[in-house]
Amino acid sequence: MDSAGRVGLVTGAGRGLGRAIALGLAEAGADVAINYRRDEESALSVAEAVERLGRRARAYRASVSDADEAQDLVKQVVSDFGFVDILVNNAGIASRGLPVAETDPAELLRVVGVHAFGPHYLSRAVLPVMRARPRGDIIMISSIGTLYPTPNSAPYSMGKAAMEALAFTLAKEERQYGVRVNVVAPGLLDTDMGRRSARAATGVADIHDLDERSGFGRVCRPEDVAGVVRFLVSDAGGYITGTRIVVDGGTDPVLDAMLGRTHP
Repeated sequence: MDSAGRVGLVTGAGRGLGRAIALGLAEAGADVAINYRRDEESALSVAEAVERLGRRARAYRASVSDADEAQDLVKQVVSDFGFVDILVNNAGIASRGLPVAETDPAELLRVVGVHAFGPHYLSRAVLPVMRARPRGDIIMISSIGTLYPTPNSAPYSMGKAAMEALAFTLAKEERQYGVRVNVVAPGLLDTDMGRRSARAATGVADIHDLDERSGFGRVCRPEDVAGVVRFLVSDAGGYITGTRIVVDGGTDPVLDAMLGRTHP
C-alpha cells in the first residue's frame, strides 16, 4: 500500500482520527499537509511526527466551512508542496444533540457547513491540480449515522448525508480524469468526540466499558479507519471509486443504545 511521491491534505488532522490518517499516509510514503482550526500545538505535533517518519509535513490553520479560507488553504499547500493528489475530508464537529423542533437554524448551518460545504469547497479547489496528476483520490470521512439516523442528531446526520451525496456525484464526474472518490464510514471511535457520544448515549464513564459489546471485543480505533484510507489511496485500491466502506466491526454499541436495540 505504497503512496510514495504523493501529497496528502488531511483536514481536522491535529488529533484523533485525522492524526491517525496523516501518520498512516506518511508511513505509506506520502508527504502530508495538516489542516487544523484551533489547536495549533497539536497540529505541529502531528507535523513533527510525520517528519520523524522521513516525510515532509506542514500545518495550516483554516476553517474549511469558509469558502475563501478553503481556497487559500489549497493554494498555500500547492505552493509549498507542488501539488495535492490526496484529499481527506475529515474535519468534523458534533451537534448539540437537540430534536429538530429545538434546533437553532444557526446550529444547522454551522454543522452542515463543516461536514458538507467544506468538502465541496476543498474538492472544487483541488480538482484542477488533481486532474493534472497521474492519479487523484478524495476520501470523505462520513459516519454510519447516514445509514441509521438516530434521534437528536439531525444537523450531523444531514451534513454527513450531504457529504456522501457529494462523493458519489464527484466519483461519476471525475472518473474520466483519473480521480477516485470514496466514503469511509466509521462507527463509534475511541476519540474525544466518540467518548462524548458514548457517555451521552450510554452513561459510561470509560468508552472501553463498551468493548465487550463492540465488534471483535473492542471499540474501533482511529488506526482501524486510517488503514482503510491508506488502502483506498494505494495501488491496491486503484479500481475502487464511488463506494462506501463501513468500519464498525459489524456492530456499534452507541447506535444500539440510541435505537433501543439489544446486543446479542
